[in-house]
Amino acid sequence: MATATATACFLSPPATRSPKFTCSSTLATQPDSAKKRLLSLIADQDRGLRTQRDPAALSSIVAAIDAVAALGRGAVTTGPSLSATWRLLWTTEKEQLYIIENARWFGTAAGDVLQVIDVEKKALNNVITFPPDGVFFVRSGIEIASPQRVNFRFENVYLDDEIRVAKDIRGDYLIVERAPYDWKE
Repeated sequence: MATATATACFLSPPATRSPKFTCSSTLATQPDSAKKRLLSLIADQDRGLRTQRDPAALSSIVAAIDAVAALGRGAVTTGPSLSATWRLLWTTEKEQLYIIENARWFGTAAGDVLQVIDVEKKALNNVITFPPDGVFFVRSGIEIASPQRVNFRFENVYLDDEIRVAKDIRGDYLIVERAPYDWKE
């Protein structure tokens, strides 16, 4: 894992005849800081709804995605750890955002938006929940094409124990976290 060391040095004001020069260093991992930056940028974006109207925010988020993707380059993102229930944090995928934004037309609000992936069974379910007990889901199949490519029109550019970042062939982005539960039909 790549690491970066940051050193900060300060010259204290000369309150006395001998000003103090102090330095401190911190060791931070590049993946952690890149991931934290990305998560910070999307935190107030309402799963991507606000980003649709803010080109500057979109540009910053895509740059942060590119930084995380660079760190994940060469890593296997299609193995067994891909199998999980993933909860949407942020996306540019217009169809999902449309449903999230307009759920009120159905007398409810969108709950969790999930991708449920089972690599062994070659299955992917897209799920949007509508509390208290409504659900919209689409069953799909997947095929592992390479260590980083899944044939379901998306490519994982980053995967760790907490989040997954994907880009599809239309240029849409998806950032999801491992859900604290497994969704079952």
